[in-house]
Amino acid sequence: MTPLSGSRRTAVLAFIFVTAILDILAMGVVMPVLPSLIEEFTGSNARAGVINGVFVALWAAMQFVASPIIGSLSDRYGRRPTILISTAGLAADYVLMALAPNLWWLALGRLIAGATSASFTTVYAYMADITPPEGRARAYGLIGAAFSAGFVAGPLMGGLLGEISPRAPFWAAATFSGLAFIYGLFVLPESLAREHRMPFAWRRANPFGAMTLLRRHRELIGLGGVNFLVHFSHHVFSTVYVLYAAHRYGWSPAAVGIVLALAGVLDACVQGLLIGPTVKRLGERRTMMIGLFGGAAGLAGMGLAPTGLAFALALLPNCLWGLAMPTLQALMTRRVSESEQGQLQGANMSLASIAGIVSPLLFGAVYAASIGPGAALPHPGAAFLLAAAILAGAGLVGWRLARGAQTPD
Repeated sequence: MTPLSGSRRTAVLAFIFVTAILDILAMGVVMPVLPSLIEEFTGSNARAGVINGVFVALWAAMQFVASPIIGSLSDRYGRRPTILISTAGLAADYVLMALAPNLWWLALGRLIAGATSASFTTVYAYMADITPPEGRARAYGLIGAAFSAGFVAGPLMGGLLGEISPRAPFWAAATFSGLAFIYGLFVLPESLAREHRMPFAWRRANPFGAMTLLRRHRELIGLGGVNFLVHFSHHVFSTVYVLYAAHRYGWSPAAVGIVLALAGVLDACVQGLLIGPTVKRLGERRTMMIGLFGGAAGLAGMGLAPTGLAFALALLPNCLWGLAMPTLQALMTRRVSESEQGQLQGANMSLASIAGIVSPLLFGAVYAASIGPGAALPHPGAAFLLAAAILAGAGLVGWRLARGAQTPD
């Protein structure tokens, strides 16, 4: 672990917080406007759901390829250059998407965004470098709170600016990413000591090679499965939420952004304020279970909600989901050495990316089959109900298989 002075640590954590916000902005800022742009090109709400699912899958496919490479590069060359290069690339990609004249250019932008946003594998590794194992659940909770802040700022900014122009959110995000890069040049030190670095090897820096790390550590296999299912179910939001809310409740882009912002505020409160005391009182495993089953209950409530108000109220149990990922991450980082933290995060993102490739296609197809005349599925909230069942399954798997990774309460 790399020691940092109090003032230096504060500056570093501030930069990590900003970087985490910008990573989630890469997906969040386009959520209120991208499906509407797709619908304009296709002229069909149902077809837009399918194509938007393909776009999300493209983003995840690049995460699948890039995450283990970025994680291994950070284990070899350090965390600082990896994070800074990714942040600069993200700024350039926002400019590209702001200028995109058609769906093909938007698709290219999502591919680049998937690669540059993979830097949050290094963000998690950075926090593991500077935080003792017993403090990682809380530290990852703070990162999760930063992601939630980005999830607030991204959709809210996208929704409000989208009322002016569908291009405006991308220009704003490019500006913020550029400023973050300049800020990081001055305040971000290296966290991985040279003696703890690992030579770069393509056998580890590819998606399947990175996941050999999980096979070498038996305790990680079950937790990796939970990680996969958690990410799988979460993509229901990026795939169908905007279209579902507009179709069932008649929400405008601004209303969609405001509700997403509310979800982000609740999640930030859970991860920033609640997770530390909960882990201290209940332990990491039980805290993770509360998060998984609470999230499942919220998803089910959203799928069954007859009104927009009922949908918004379902955010309350759903926000407990924020307890799951930080504790899952903390349990996994305890099982590998300092020189393997980047590879571990690359493996985690490979699993998450596989989920992100498959799940949007599934949820997009389920949504398309659940609306319109002669719908094969009788309920428009079928995609949310399916996601709830998957997340509940993750809770059952986690309760059994995380037993071996349980830390003392």
